[in-house]
Amino acid sequence: MNRYPLWKYIVIAVALIIGMIYTTPNFFGESPAVQISSQKATVKVDEKVYAQVNAALESAQIKPNGIFFEQGAQQSTIRVRFEPTQAEMQLQAKEVIEKVLNPDPTNPAYVVALNLVPNTPQWLLSLRALPMYLGLDLRGGVHFLLEVDMRAAVQKRVEALAGDMRTQFREERIRHAGITRNGTALDIAFRSEEERAKAHDLLRNTHGELVLSQEDVGTTYKLVAALNESAMKDVRDYALKQNISTLHNRINELGVAEPVIAQQGASRIVVQLPGVQDTAKAKDILGRTATLEIRLVDDSPEAYAQMAAGTVPFGDERYLDRSGMPILVKRQVVLTGDNLNDAQPGFDQQTQEPTVNLVLDSRGARIFQDVTRENVGKRMAIILFEKGKGEVVTAPVIRQEIGGGRVQISGRMTAVEATDTALLLRAGSLAAPMEIIEERLVGPSLGAANIEAGFKSTLYGFGVVAIFMIVYYHVFGAISVFALVSNVMLLIALLSMLQATLTLPGIAAIALTLGMAVDANVLINERIREELRAGRTPQQAISEGFDKAFATILDSNITSLIAGVALLIFGSGPVRGFAVVHCLGIMTSIFTAVCVSRALVNLIYGRKKKLTKIHVGQVDWK
Repeated sequence: MNRYPLWKYIVIAVALIIGMIYTTPNFFGESPAVQISSQKATVKVDEKVYAQVNAALESAQIKPNGIFFEQGAQQSTIRVRFEPTQAEMQLQAKEVIEKVLNPDPTNPAYVVALNLVPNTPQWLLSLRALPMYLGLDLRGGVHFLLEVDMRAAVQKRVEALAGDMRTQFREERIRHAGITRNGTALDIAFRSEEERAKAHDLLRNTHGELVLSQEDVGTTYKLVAALNESAMKDVRDYALKQNISTLHNRINELGVAEPVIAQQGASRIVVQLPGVQDTAKAKDILGRTATLEIRLVDDSPEAYAQMAAGTVPFGDERYLDRSGMPILVKRQVVLTGDNLNDAQPGFDQQTQEPTVNLVLDSRGARIFQDVTRENVGKRMAIILFEKGKGEVVTAPVIRQEIGGGRVQISGRMTAVEATDTALLLRAGSLAAPMEIIEERLVGPSLGAANIEAGFKSTLYGFGVVAIFMIVYYHVFGAISVFALVSNVMLLIALLSMLQATLTLPGIAAIALTLGMAVDANVLINERIREELRAGRTPQQAISEGFDKAFATILDSNITSLIAGVALLIFGSGPVRGFAVVHCLGIMTSIFTAVCVSRALVNLIYGRKKKLTKIHVGQVDWK
């Protein structure tokens, strides 16, 4: 009656063993480390950089705990790990590495940042058993509040509209006397009322987002074009979303685990970087300005003859490509990153060589079609500008006219380079300038105090509950305590396996999970008592007690799960952290209260054919 088949015991045992393995990494702590990553898209972190770092540390007689070269799908990094007590050596190593890798401080090629790395043993890492992430309130780190300059975003959009209008007027042969920006509006001057009327009709049909009005100043006929409220809102929303997306890509360079990047209000962005100790480097990454430009390459013999003589031809500029070779490009900008909707790596169907597939917006598609039609056989350079300095990412050959806004870039690229280039193009630049208006450094000591306080409160609460359960329910109480321990262990294991972020509200959710799990065990034990009082035999009481209590446990946990899912969907920040732990805790509570405790009860009492008594509290029922 109260026996599980062997496969159920095996499943429960395997679940508990897996839970124990994936819970273990959370007890090894963290060590100080120096992390090296690329500052520029055209600079790679490879084995050569690894050798430089190793040699520099040896010459400075700095002995780290280990140097690890980690190759990622998007970017490779090097981490130099030290013992937990070697914080001063960590600072010395950073200075030594900085001098070797960035000899010119004004033009750094690499990010050398202080960080923290887990001390998980290698055998656990081979099983992908990693500690759960800790939030800013538990681990320490830096907190920034950034203000997006929405006025600059609108002005940038207005300037782009001015360029569109000039192109449209030229194509439609509409003569104007100049287009000037006046705040967030455009003043278009005409010498005749007829020309102004033609321009008014054209803009009304092609730019529905504009509010048009007419003014007469002497003999000048002016047309004032301003964005309507809906368009202004769209520009601001796009600027905020684009800046958040770009910040995500930049913060990846720091290797921060689970950064928090969220919108606050209509024009602000909150950035929290747990575990980051180097505030200066974090600010440098956040404040970087990167722009992309596409220009034509000047491959004429005359141009290179002048460059060999030490001069740059008029109308050209000199840049370096990835291999360090000089390239002459035209000053005229064909397209910028603002005209790009998407970029993905791929392969040419005919040659099978790696490519980058671009999707341009309507304006970019029109311009690109015209340029490629007129320059077949010539090269087109993609240039990345950072801190005022430009580098050529790639310079492919234009093979044919390209229309439809879908562009394929190829030319001596490896698959890794194609992936990197696509990522770079997607990342783009900031849609509007940002200013850091609030900065806080949360020390690890505060996080340690929070962890200790949360751990003690949970431990003391668990201890009181465990004593009560054992005293009140005897053997069944001890079984309930084991189920509670299993519940917490499985919950921490799930958080580690999912690489979720634990915050102070998450610790509160763990305490709540313990309370709900105790409630489930109390329901089971009290139901067994009721069956005994009704005259059932001990074996019948155990069977019917678990079966009848299951429905009540399921109902109560489902209603709580619905509330947790609502918090998960509509909440943000700490509320979501609480909801994640709460929802996972409900699932582990049901499993441990029903399955694990039932398995133990069956092992203790289920094999006794003539069971005369069970220890479920008060008295031994016979």
